[in-house]
Amino acid sequence: MSFDTIKTNDILKYIGMTNVLIIDLRDKEEYDEGHIPTAVNIPYDYLDKYKSYLQNNSQNLLIFYCDRGNISLLASRDLMKDGYNIKSLYGGIHAYRGKLERSL
Repeated sequence: MSFDTIKTNDILKYIGMTNVLIIDLRDKEEYDEGHIPTAVNIPYDYLDKYKSYLQNNSQNLLIFYCDRGNISLLASRDLMKDGYNIKSLYGGIHAYRGKLERSL
């Protein structure tokens, strides 16, 4: 099994799709400062705790991103072994040039 990486401009077509869950793996503070629209925050260190939540989305596509792309590759590799359908955002949020949402 393997997972795909996607270019940052390709993520735009996934934003708002009902069968896609975009997951920001950064810390809450970084997420609050700016994240990709519709992304949920599950910090990498808490990913194992959220596996039961993600299992409900296992038939769907999960897209991981982090700061520069390294952590999302690790997370993708780990969850891919459990049968999840995963893509990782190449270059992370630093490579993303689209609109960001902020949390208050």
